[in-house]
Amino acid sequence: MTALLPNFFAGRWQTGTDAGTPLFDPVLGTELARVSSSGIDLAEGFAFAREQGGAALRAMRYGQRAAMLSQIVEVLQANRDAYYEIATANSGTVAKDSGVDIDGAIFTLGYYAKQGAALGDATLLLDGERIRMAKDPAFQTQHIQVPTHGVALFINAFNFPSWGLWEKAAPALLSGVPVIIKPATATAWLTQRMVKDVVDAGVLPVGALSVICGSSAGLMDQLQAFDVVSFTGSAETGRIIRSHRAVTELSVRCNIEADSLNSALLSPDATADSEAFKLLVAEVAREMTVKSGQKCTAIRRIFVPRALYQATAQAIGARLAKTSVGNPRNESVRMGALVSQEQKASVLAGLAQLKTEATVLYDGNAAPLVDADASSACVAPVLLGTESPMSAQVLHAVEVFGPVSTLMPYDSINEAYTMIRRGEGSLVCSVYSEDPTFTAQASVALASSHGRVHAVSPDVATLHSGHGNVMPMSLHGGPGRAGGGEELGGLRALNFYHRRSAVQGSALALDQLAAQGAKLPL
Repeated sequence: MTALLPNFFAGRWQTGTDAGTPLFDPVLGTELARVSSSGIDLAEGFAFAREQGGAALRAMRYGQRAAMLSQIVEVLQANRDAYYEIATANSGTVAKDSGVDIDGAIFTLGYYAKQGAALGDATLLLDGERIRMAKDPAFQTQHIQVPTHGVALFINAFNFPSWGLWEKAAPALLSGVPVIIKPATATAWLTQRMVKDVVDAGVLPVGALSVICGSSAGLMDQLQAFDVVSFTGSAETGRIIRSHRAVTELSVRCNIEADSLNSALLSPDATADSEAFKLLVAEVAREMTVKSGQKCTAIRRIFVPRALYQATAQAIGARLAKTSVGNPRNESVRMGALVSQEQKASVLAGLAQLKTEATVLYDGNAAPLVDADASSACVAPVLLGTESPMSAQVLHAVEVFGPVSTLMPYDSINEAYTMIRRGEGSLVCSVYSEDPTFTAQASVALASSHGRVHAVSPDVATLHSGHGNVMPMSLHGGPGRAGGGEELGGLRALNFYHRRSAVQGSALALDQLAAQGAKLPL
């Protein structure tokens, strides 16, 4: 039996009291480690984070907390090779895909370190300008934001054990709010190791960063009125979190990122020879294969003019055929495994659902795996399609969290918009066009149902960040079934960890506030 990974909780390392849950290599099937939170005093850990970690963080200025983020970056960079090895073993990802998670996290931390440094010696944030409340300007009001006196609980998904931690922790720690991270069990090793390295380096005050692996049972019960909770995962679990008394009775602030049937849209005037067509084909194939399609932002539905349906299917299939699938340790492999046997079963079950309304246009599973066999968690890319998308139901309702996407033709742009909106709210839609007027019109049409519209045109072909890449300066989140949450977006992310208050009083008192505050450059 492998060793239990220790939890850092209540300011000390603690190991669960039972045998724990094993973590496996999804390609080789070998047991890597075990995790458990059994027997740990949750109330003690939450109280310690609030009282010790929170007080120590709030005693610092924004610039000082930003400097700590820079130190975390240095710690993570020094241990980067170890993180890549863990990602290969526990997540089954090729090096390029591991980089999306690991280097993406380091980049995000560095971004918030720079943004926070610009806030300098401020101890509070000024929200907007002063407003006169009487004829005499001596009486005015100023909105301010101050860090909440609580803890930030992060319940994270399995697909980004590194980025998922730090994209949330960076703005929380910069805000002065202590973090308790509960990673998804299947891939908890990388999260736990990163926290261990930061704790061992002594970068943060004790209690500012905690990690607890294993069961999430009881965590929500520990939340109090000024705490916040952020969840990434399934819509079903999101509903459970939203219905908890901490949210419904104590009004604990809650951010949820859930299912998302993201779309890619090719403009009506595109042709099979146009650059917009080629850009869409390349991006769809990339999004289907990066991290084996296990991204909340991956392209799930592709909408093209009906005249280009067959050409698009052939072009995407040709690109996917070049993707070798198997053991990520083999340098010839371009796509690794799903993270677990459970995830493989879920993908195959979802694929069977989609096939009730779609036909297979390309199936990479016909090709042999590289240095892996059928008992592994490898699933090759599958492109589905239907020529009757308006009458489909399942295709607009079921997300398969793997290397699966469905091609659909449209007969008018309004029909395309209608079908895209049937996803009931998504994280991102990408638009491919050579006409800036169409791109602007499409962006407005799609903005109300998407957290982000990613517009790709020939002039940004080598510059754009990618449909599925979440950048810290842009909003991450989406309405409706995507969870209704918001993360990142530059310093907007700090709003979740602050409380806004209107101070009404003498202009002289407000002058004192202004001397302590920094204006948010939004």
